[in-house]
Amino acid sequence: MDSIRCSKMLIVVKIGGNVAKEITSSGLIPDLKSLLQENTIVLVHGGGDEVTEIASKLGKEQRFVTSPEGFRSRYTDRETVEIYTMVIAGKINKQVVLALQSAGVPAFGFSGLDGALIRANRKKKIIVVDDSGRKRVIDGGYSGKISEVNPHPIKIILENGFIPVIAPVALSEEYEPLNVDADRTAAYVAGFIKADRLVLLTDVDGLILEGEVIPRLTVSETEKILTKIGPGMITKVYAAMEAVNMGVPEAIIANGLCNSPVSSAIRHSCGTVITRE
Repeated sequence: MDSIRCSKMLIVVKIGGNVAKEITSSGLIPDLKSLLQENTIVLVHGGGDEVTEIASKLGKEQRFVTSPEGFRSRYTDRETVEIYTMVIAGKINKQVVLALQSAGVPAFGFSGLDGALIRANRKKKIIVVDDSGRKRVIDGGYSGKISEVNPHPIKIILENGFIPVIAPVALSEEYEPLNVDADRTAAYVAGFIKADRLVLLTDVDGLILEGEVIPRLTVSETEKILTKIGPGMITKVYAAMEAVNMGVPEAIIANGLCNSPVSSAIRHSCGTVITRE
């Protein structure tokens, strides 16, 4: 892995689709502006719900599948990956960039295709669990497993005073766009640039079990409770574990709709902190 050398704390922040929609009215942008005085920030965004909404308007109903591990994901055929790329790398990415720039935050939006930022291996076959609970093998479509992140485009953007805003579209071995999960994208970005913190912002207060937010977990403790975690949260938990296993000291899952969400997360005053030990 290469790294971005920086005297400031390097923080990768991932915002989900709901947080991205509320970005102008939430406390996120003022918090980022404040943090940028003493820290360096890289932003990764999602937006799957908006992809689904626009695809439906275009007459392309979306299909979702569940893996044996409990991951729920979009089945991405050729037409879907084109819509996905258009919405994620186009509409949503530019909305986030405009919101940041209107608040005085210099932002540079791009996707994993640009500069071969994110490379992924196309999944030839995937195993899914059908409604009856049986496992089936189906064609993998245009979804991918991230293999590499190129730190150099991120470094260039940071050195020129911009905050990178990354859309989770990856480049396949055959130079095709691939749908990759935004949380896992943020984890790999954080790992490959050797970030000091990964903050995964969502619309809940953290990892909640039996009605209570779990404030802190190690990777080994997290592995023991994976079967208790629902499909809405398990991808974020896996992403946090991946980042920590790649050398990121802490990954925090926190609510992005509260005041000062990133500052609160890195101060450990909210959310769930996952560490190596």
